[in-house]
Amino acid sequence: MAKRQDQASLGSTDSTSDAAPERMCAVTRESGDARDLIRFVLSPDGIVVPDLERKLPGRGVWVGCSRMLVEKAIRTQAFSKSLKTKADAPADLAERVDNLILKRTTGALSLANKAGLAVAGFEKVFAALEKGPVRVVLHGADAAADGRSKIDRKYKAIQADRGQPAAIVDVLTIAQMSLAIGRGSVVHAALTPGGLSDRFLEEAERLARYRHSTIEAAPGGGERISDFLAEG
Repeated sequence: MAKRQDQASLGSTDSTSDAAPERMCAVTRESGDARDLIRFVLSPDGIVVPDLERKLPGRGVWVGCSRMLVEKAIRTQAFSKSLKTKADAPADLAERVDNLILKRTTGALSLANKAGLAVAGFEKVFAALEKGPVRVVLHGADAAADGRSKIDRKYKAIQADRGQPAAIVDVLTIAQMSLAIGRGSVVHAALTPGGLSDRFLEEAERLARYRHSTIEAAPGGGERISDFLAEG
């Protein structure tokens, strides 16, 4: 996150304002795109709760999208300091955030599947790549390397020819992918272009960022890949 503290704020009731897209992390004191931070608010009984939609009322505290930063915010009482009032942050708050982002990610995958945007299975993914275009390729985090490498090589080559990054997601386990798509043993899957595919990719990127893993991209890297994928 860029160090631009002059125009950032620790919290705002207008959390979705386009006029102020940057927020300051209460831990690092660095500002960045609100999509790269997590907003927290106080419940009526003074408990710190995550506001992943950035829509809950009240003053928010923003923390970088990192489990380590959330844990540090708890240890250093960053929530109380930012809000200037007693704020009870549960000891398992970082795990709760992980579970919430995971739920949003699997939910987005389920919606994309119901919209007819998902294909599952090695052969079907390969066929989807041949037919094109494919927005995202998914592998179970516990998938064997052999099948994955064959799909990835083909996908990267196709996307390189199109001048597009290859979005390859492996933040979900085989069991989690299978449950979201509604069939047994989904090791490999792909999503064709569509708004729900974009939504899944955004949530998967957030989960990867929170866990300090990455969404593989080729060519390029280091940016939010969902910002650079062209329609079609």
